[in-house]
Amino acid sequence: MKIQTEPPLGKQQQRRRAPKIGSIIIVLALFCTLIPIYYPTFLYSTRKLSQTIYSSNHVIIEDGSIKPTSDLEEDDPIKPTSSLEEPLSQENEGSLNKPSKQNNHDSILWLDDPRLQDDVAATKKPRRGKGKKRGGRKTPRQSNNNPQKSAISNGGLDILASHVSDVNENSCDIFSGEWVPDPDGPYYTNMTCKNIQEHQNCMKFGRPDKDYLKWKWKPDGCELPLFDPHQFFELVRGKALAFVGDSVARNHMQSLVCLLSRVTYPIDISEEVSGQNTRWIYPDYDFNISMFWSPYLVRTEKTDPNDVTKPFNLFLDEFDDYWRTRIESYDYVIISAGHWFFRPTMFYLNKILIGCLYCQNSDVKHLNTYFSYRRAFRTALNAINSLDNFKGVTFLRTFAPSHFEGGPWDKGGDCRRTRPYKRSETELTGYNLEMYKIQLDELRIAQRNGRRKGVKFKLFDGTRTMLLRPDGHPSKYGHSPNQTVALAKDCVHWCLPGPLDTWNDFLQELIVREIEQSSSSFV
Repeated sequence: MKIQTEPPLGKQQQRRRAPKIGSIIIVLALFCTLIPIYYPTFLYSTRKLSQTIYSSNHVIIEDGSIKPTSDLEEDDPIKPTSSLEEPLSQENEGSLNKPSKQNNHDSILWLDDPRLQDDVAATKKPRRGKGKKRGGRKTPRQSNNNPQKSAISNGGLDILASHVSDVNENSCDIFSGEWVPDPDGPYYTNMTCKNIQEHQNCMKFGRPDKDYLKWKWKPDGCELPLFDPHQFFELVRGKALAFVGDSVARNHMQSLVCLLSRVTYPIDISEEVSGQNTRWIYPDYDFNISMFWSPYLVRTEKTDPNDVTKPFNLFLDEFDDYWRTRIESYDYVIISAGHWFFRPTMFYLNKILIGCLYCQNSDVKHLNTYFSYRRAFRTALNAINSLDNFKGVTFLRTFAPSHFEGGPWDKGGDCRRTRPYKRSETELTGYNLEMYKIQLDELRIAQRNGRRKGVKFKLFDGTRTMLLRPDGHPSKYGHSPNQTVALAKDCVHWCLPGPLDTWNDFLQELIVREIEQSSSSFV
């Protein structure tokens, strides 16, 4: 019997007829194709503004406080999702007794992932239950229940970072190690350093525990010298150092100034009064430090000049010429960015709107944070490579994880631990891992392009060290307890003094190594 096809839509169907097998296959194919495309868009477009704006009348500003929208000023570094946030797409669940873990297999890079084959082809996988020797030491035993695959733990991170680091047989990887007790710390206080911002001044605002001040970083297989301000001044005599990035970059710069304050204070010669772009000079050493505020690293503008709560436009293929045109004479540049990329943004390429993050416009393609993060870093590092006379060294400081537990930043998340993690107690997963991998990828590209012009790019790994320091954030001790406005807990920035001071131990060692390498190249 001949099977008839379905009648055209709109006509009355007289009797049920079996559809052709081919039609079923076509419908299923379309279904499987359209769901992955439109389901994420549906999720993004249906998010409530309450996830990105604290309330209809208040927004969280960059320093962690809440301001009524009527009180905001043009120069406030506003982030409606705040720098005190985790990605809106991820509920950060955890407890104070157990580090939170995420089973996001799409965002975990396995050691046998094809994306890693070029870098680990010559590295044999460890046998099950055995530590793997690398560089004369053992990497931690993998702690994944699946014997066929191992998640990126510290050993895997070593491999990821190895293709952009300068570690050789004469030096060790200073970024791979553990935090060990340091009874002599801290090396300054909020009374001896006058350059600590209020919202990182945990001592001033009554943090009761002091154990977070009593740790130092111990690399595997070598010692990391503690920061010596006298030695540092001699290393940088007659030179200039620039920080390019967001408030965590400024946090780092202020740590450096506090450590140097044991010798002398700088003179503020900033052209602005906003505090975003600053310049300090040490006349006795002909040394100056600058901070260039650029949380997205690329050209950025407000979507509404009169409303700072609206998303920013990111021109992902255009240089931020404010800092690019000023760093050409600098000897060292530390470039970094991170938490601002989780706030609502509009993405432009070739001056054309091509997508957005957390926008409510259904006509615009919804893209994720990783898209803008990769594009922004590629453009920023290309900006440095584009300079005709830049002879300095650029350090890419990698993403510093936040440590919200018990909920996201805007739903009661906090960071109340009082001790560091051991490497066996936590792993780099989820968005922290993805951001880190993107930075390593883009650093490798910049290094390859820079070699053609003699421009140097180096790894400054802030990720592996700070992942283990959930105890070093201000939490509620970044403001007076008598403040009447509701404030989110700060688990993004770092107390000063605190764990962040170790970044300047790294900086000193990186400069020493760079000077030694430069000297040996002339021999």
